[in-house]
Amino acid sequence: MKKWFYVLFPAILLSVFLFYYTASKAETEARDKAAKAELAKEKAEADQKKATAEAKAREDAERRSADRAAEEAKAAKEKEDKYNTDMARIKEDTDRSNATAATYAKQVSDLTIELDSLHKQKDTETREAFELAKKVELAQVARRNAELEIQRYTAMLSDRAEQSTLTKMPPPPPAAKE
Repeated sequence: MKKWFYVLFPAILLSVFLFYYTASKAETEARDKAAKAELAKEKAEADQKKATAEAKAREDAERRSADRAAEEAKAAKEKEDKYNTDMARIKEDTDRSNATAATYAKQVSDLTIELDSLHKQKDTETREAFELAKKVELAQVARRNAELEIQRYTAMLSDRAEQSTLTKMPPPPPAAKE
């Protein structure tokens, strides 16, 4: 075979290829443009659906967030109301207890004052009773001493009277002689 045949045959095939390539290149470019347009359209639709879905999801999330915030606010308000109610009840109980304590403290102070005055009165009366008992004892001692003095004086007078010659009977006169 001849050497030019090695160059000619691939050249013919190359030219056939280039003919079909150029003919189909425009077609391929048109198909690529159509495919790209289709892809762009599908991408635009997908983006639009995605944007719609994201917007819907965002709205749902915002709605759920708003609902959650409302529920949390409601729960916080209920908790605060309960706290305020409990604090008011506790303050009322504390005020009532303080008032009762003040009343009892006043009663205690009044009763303490009364008890002190009764103790002083008891001490005074006990002292007076002791003084009176002392006076009675002194009066009884003085009476006994006076009785003893009277007895002693009477005994002394009776002794003097016995010793006195005036109180003695004169001797009997001598008997008459007959």
